[in-house]
Amino acid sequence: MTGAAACLAGFRGLSVIIHGSSGCYYYPATLLHAPLHGTFMLENEVIFGSEERLNEVIGELAGNSTRIAVITTCVPAVLGEDIRSMLSAHDVILVDSPGFAGDVEKGYQTALSTLAPRVDTGIPGINIDGASLFDPFSRGNVQEITRLLGMAGVPVGTVFSQDQLEKVWQAATYTIGTNEDFPSGAGTYLGGTLGFHATMNTFEHIADVYDNANIAPVCDEILGQEERVIYACDKYLRRFDPPSVTIFAGASYAQFAADLLKRYLDTDILMMGTRNEPPASSQYPVAQVQGLHRVRECIEKHAPDLVIGSSFERSVSTGRAFVGMIPPLRGKVRLAHPPLAGVTGTLHFTEEVLNACIEHKPAGR
Repeated sequence: MTGAAACLAGFRGLSVIIHGSSGCYYYPATLLHAPLHGTFMLENEVIFGSEERLNEVIGELAGNSTRIAVITTCVPAVLGEDIRSMLSAHDVILVDSPGFAGDVEKGYQTALSTLAPRVDTGIPGINIDGASLFDPFSRGNVQEITRLLGMAGVPVGTVFSQDQLEKVWQAATYTIGTNEDFPSGAGTYLGGTLGFHATMNTFEHIADVYDNANIAPVCDEILGQEERVIYACDKYLRRFDPPSVTIFAGASYAQFAADLLKRYLDTDILMMGTRNEPPASSQYPVAQVQGLHRVRECIEKHAPDLVIGSSFERSVSTGRAFVGMIPPLRGKVRLAHPPLAGVTGTLHFTEEVLNACIEHKPAGR
């Protein structure tokens, strides 16, 4: 349900209704920081049916000149209500995505497949996907990849999911990703942008398929900024031993973090614990880890110098160096939109890791 809301609420021109209890509304509303609407089902509606309440909320939104999407949650799903029949009098997008149907990524895919993106070969540019409101770095990722495409003289097509709703059905022919856990499936995929090397390879693919693209400025920036990362990491390693790390994140971000830390800091990757389905193959120890007790067990077992994850992982990391990568990230004011993707994203993540490790290690080691 939260994944579906993260997808739909990212599109402008779409009002999103969470059809369920108040808890089903407040969790995504608090986590996603997006304008959502709720039916706030009560006990009598659970017993006698929610059609009247659902139509009341739709009626309140019907005059605001936007499309309406309804996301079903666990209560109406368990009750077996025929929501589609209830909505027959309205032009409403219905997404059946109760919490028990799967993880955030599954809900996101369910919502996007319901929208059914379409490619228009007459639309110029490159689409950007992977922008989910669930991801605290999504806005920064879009800003960074938009910047790099602009340097190459390539316009942006549709941003999934951070764009006008009608652009879902006017996507460009080619797509690049920022977080591959949230793919759009629209157009021909040219590659991701997590890390210097992935970004370089993807822009080389853009040059192969997009006429008049000039990727030289992007390549020059990547090479120049990689030298800065190498210098900063070498300077760290002259003072300290390589850190050991356990990483808790989505599969795409976890792989990015592990590859970067191994390449530049010779980090001992003790474990990648993914919230979603782990990659089919990885050079690092990996397993799906869900639940705070499992997180605590992994940290206690591996005893890493550095923990990467969310506020949940930080709460059981017992004073270890910590870097936030996945939600929730609480206890810290966040006004700017730092990325993880592209050049700036790699710089941001590297400096977060180095600063965290330096703060938790005595000089001279």
